Amino acid sequence: MDIAVIICAAGRSERFVEDQKKKLEAAKKKQFTDVAGRAAFLRSVEFFANNDDVKQILVAIGPEDEEMFKITHETTLNFHGGKSCIGGAERFETVAKALELVKDDIDFVAIHDAVRCCLKDEWLKDVFKEAEKSGAAMLACPVVATIKKVEKGKIIETVDRTGLYEAQTPQVFKKDLLQKAYANIDKLDKSKISDDSQLVEALGHKVSIIETDSSNIKITTKADIAIAGAIIKSREKPKKKGYVGPYGKAEW
Repeated sequence: MDIAVIICAAGRSERFVEDQKKKLEAAKKKQFTDVAGRAAFLRSVEFFANNDDVKQILVAIGPEDEEMFKITHETTLNFHGGKSCIGGAERFETVAKALELVKDDIDFVAIHDAVRCCLKDEWLKDVFKEAEKSGAAMLACPVVATIKKVEKGKIIETVDRTGLYEAQTPQVFKKDLLQKAYANIDKLDKSKISDDSQLVEALGHKVSIIETDSSNIKITTKADIAIAGAIIKSREKPKKKGYVGPYGKAEW
């Protein structure tokens, strides 16, 4: 497979930034905040940079972040084989802009949230394999919480969670299928578009899922930074091959 990855890092992070301001802290968007020592978006990049099927990585950022990004992150991103590009005001606009930059020889496109930085290599490999078979696949986690439907502050229904899944990323599609889905976007209610799978579903194409768990967290609040960091630190590092020296076991 020849896969291009679009990492969406153009969000405004309004709630996250506002929370920092209330606490008189230096405001930084969540995608650029350190998680266990590295920027959240960069941790996401690393998963794809280490996969042999990935031939192109595009990190879509907001125009207001372009100068900061070039100074702070561009060199590191280039080291991982990635390039930055400018996204749009809405997520679907960001993906559409990046999609125009995908190379001609790419077969599949994976779209990933910059702040979903607790992936597992096994999930990534599985979703790539499923996309190759079905043309469209994504990660998803079973809903385990009790879900209530509420109107005017009152519960009107307890929703049956049987068969309900929380959409996650990456979401992976055949390039021509995703291009067709985006060509069809003007026929849809854009205010209700929340992920790329919706656009492919609107064409009548079934999207397969690879089941994950809640550790594939999407950072939304400042509290999620600590949770994501704990998840990352709890996972074992791959053992190095060969002699690692007397202090090898102590390395993080």
